[in-house]
Amino acid sequence: QVQLVESGGGLVQPGGSLRLSCAASGSIFSIATMGWYRQAPGKQRELVAAITSGSSTNYADSVKGRFTISRDNAKNTVYLQMNGLKPEDTAVYYCNALIQLVWSRPHDYWGQGTQVTVSS
Repeated sequence: QVQLVESGGGLVQPGGSLRLSCAASGSIFSIATMGWYRQAPGKQRELVAAITSGSSTNYADSVKGRFTISRDNAKNTVYLQMNGLKPEDTAVYYCNALIQLVWSRPHDYWGQGTQVTVSS
């Protein structure tokens, strides 16, 4: 069984910063792509940023230049550094990872979500 545990969300003023973390645990053989998605009220879940096992990254246009995704493969952890936060960044942020367990095929796993609120 795999768990993705997120942390780092909260309330921040416009222009502020937050750092999200997501640690994967379990009988993990390998982790391919890790990423962050977000879902605002009344909107569909959207990709924010993703990073491959080789550290290639992909960002939504709306966060380019403000957010940075990184990972620590030894800790099975992915991070999202969010700078210059805007009210429109307010959403529940979900961690996602494509994980292969021992003696199993890769599967998508999701964290429980962490609330990020940008407001003055």
